Amino acid sequence: MALSAYQFTADTIYQELPAAVQNMAKRCLLDLVGTAIAGTQTPLSRIIRNHAVRAFGAAAGAPSARLMFDGRRASPVGAALAGGMTIDSFDAHDGHVLTKGHAGCAILPALLAVAETRDMSGAEFLASLATGYEIAIRAGISQHATAPDYHTSGSWNALGAAAIAAHLWGLGETQFRHAIGIAEFHGPRSQMMRCIDFPTMLKDGSGWGAMGGISAAYLAEDGFTGAPAIVVEGNNVKSFWNDLGKEWRFLGMYFKPYPVCRWAQPSVEAALILRRKHNILPETIAHVEIDTFDAGVRLNQRRPETTEAAQYSLPFPVAAALVRGQLLPTDIAGASLVDAEILSMNDRIKPITVPEIDKLFPAERMARARIYLKDGTVFESELTTARGDAERPLSDAEIVAKYHSLADDIIGCEGAAVLRSTIETLDSARSVRGLLDLVLAPVDAQRKAAAA
Repeated sequence: MALSAYQFTADTIYQELPAAVQNMAKRCLLDLVGTAIAGTQTPLSRIIRNHAVRAFGAAAGAPSARLMFDGRRASPVGAALAGGMTIDSFDAHDGHVLTKGHAGCAILPALLAVAETRDMSGAEFLASLATGYEIAIRAGISQHATAPDYHTSGSWNALGAAAIAAHLWGLGETQFRHAIGIAEFHGPRSQMMRCIDFPTMLKDGSGWGAMGGISAAYLAEDGFTGAPAIVVEGNNVKSFWNDLGKEWRFLGMYFKPYPVCRWAQPSVEAALILRRKHNILPETIAHVEIDTFDAGVRLNQRRPETTEAAQYSLPFPVAAALVRGQLLPTDIAGASLVDAEILSMNDRIKPITVPEIDKLFPAERMARARIYLKDGTVFESELTTARGDAERPLSDAEIVAKYHSLADDIIGCEGAAVLRSTIETLDSARSVRGLLDLVLAPVDAQRKAAAA
């Protein structure tokens, strides 16, 4: 008999998890934390953190939580909102191909907010992270199979946030069901392709998903009703839940080597393969064609004026990669957005929808690059997928290197190393407070503490 979502969260113990799930939880935590550190430098994060403190402050005597890498306090609902949007502001976080979106950028901030209200061990924290991911991923797959429109991640990762909050706050099964039902109903069913066509700070809805999940658990605790969550309990989605507790969809996570939309990453990869293989200099390139799937072609921000537009562009990161020979976090923000050489290359890149590639989406996201040189030479890549998929995972060493590329310049190399070590040994920590004091402290304080 299949486990219910309530039984799954109640029965999951870190020490009994498969080793692969334990390792994945740590990989996801490190990757999310690095992305959050980078995200604090964006205008989006600054605005939403100020908004959370101003609009979602904790009432006197009520629970409060610190904001990620900020240190100021808001209600747990506000802290979850700010953390989710901060991670989402820098498009380097993990995802799952069958959800066409992201679970962790809502699950981690929600879990941090809950951890501020009650102490727990490091192992309990990691187990909650894994279960929150698993419920969110299955809710996302269920929703995509049954909803007529393509909604942002916040519409389904809210259920994972609600589930872990309800469990950790000790809600019974009836209240648990109401919590995830409220989260499903109040989660932001916003149109993802609107944000692709018109990139703004709205991003993928995950901040509102984290906030909606925490709010839902609080409401259910107070007796507010909202069950059932139809993407969990509906008769037409049972096939997505009947192996809960036996198989882990969580193990299908991908990790991004580059801080841009996953749909652009196969194109970046294909272009870099050709540049490196044939030692192509950018000044010799006449134009570039990219064969890919239609959703990738929709990433058509030609002259991005903001980092949000650059992250949701296909030609711009391909151009930056061809000019620089790599694609770093600094290449999709700041001075790079007005770099004349990148913009010139950007204008020479043509994305093309290829039906044979499009029919493989979303299970496979693939691209082929053709680089035409000024002397008439043409180089064409193989059909290429992005690195970091479950079938082609980044190694632990690559995840660590990515983390340091995101964190070192902001909190300092020593501070980043201390935080990484804390995450790597978290399962042996009797309390998660040590992690919280690092992840919830202002970035400047971390740099100073490490230097002292």
